[in-house]
Amino acid sequence: MRVVNLIPDPSLDYRLNLAPETKKEHYRNFQKGSVAQHVYNTYKLMHTNQNVDFVKQKHLEWKDCNHAEMTMMDAIMSLDNLVDESDPDVDFPNSFHAFQTAEGIRKEHPDKDWFQLVGLIHDVGKVMALWGEPQWAVVGDTFPVGCAFQSSIVFRDSTFLENPDDSNPSYNCKYGIYTKNCGLDNVLMSWGHDVLCPSEYLYHVLQFNKCSIPKEGLSMIRYHSFYPWHSQDDYMYLCDDNDLQMLPWVQAFNKFDLYTKVKEDLPDVESLRVYYQSIIDKYCPGILKW
Repeated sequence: MRVVNLIPDPSLDYRLNLAPETKKEHYRNFQKGSVAQHVYNTYKLMHTNQNVDFVKQKHLEWKDCNHAEMTMMDAIMSLDNLVDESDPDVDFPNSFHAFQTAEGIRKEHPDKDWFQLVGLIHDVGKVMALWGEPQWAVVGDTFPVGCAFQSSIVFRDSTFLENPDDSNPSYNCKYGIYTKNCGLDNVLMSWGHDVLCPSEYLYHVLQFNKCSIPKEGLSMIRYHSFYPWHSQDDYMYLCDDNDLQMLPWVQAFNKFDLYTKVKEDLPDVESLRVYYQSIIDKYCPGILKW
């Protein structure tokens, strides 16, 4: 396996006050540890197969929200059955990560219940992996397709060699099929659990079911996996004014998403469910279509 040296992650500037024994370099370390090989393999499959044609097909398959009907809490708890193969920081079920993120936000922002809810639900789109989608089409960092794959993408040098778009002159230049400052709403992103354009999964589910989360929260959900943008300052040439206004909100969310991942301090989910159910009932009530 060829491992590349990654650019230092600017999101470290937004880190929480970590315990002394918890060092920042322990997070998003793609080069060391027992999970390194399967993390790399997941990204290799992702970067080989995520291209314009694949993404357009996924939009068609998932746009009608006709795969299941369940409450938001049921969807969150179903993540008991999922361990994210792309995440070097987590080897426990994703449901715990949901409550860790929410509790981190609740501690610092007790007055922003919608922000806490975003922390709880931000990864719930990973239910697609429980309904037959391979993890490389669900988890991990996201990136634009239809234009050049930039060096800020994890494992960029070694995992795109078999992606047909990387050798397609219509797609492998800086702007590709886009124009300068066209806005991320108009950019096709690699298919995944969160959302980077209005047709992708979790954002689409929330819109389809008329959930009333503020636009800042929706932006956090839509862009939280777009590390090349919010943590490497890349792809700014595709952004419009709205994207730049939302960027600080996404960065503010990132510290909770990343630095609350502590397997030695898993939350007591049952004791938290009543509180978070009340917030779900406020913003995403009832049975939702997925």
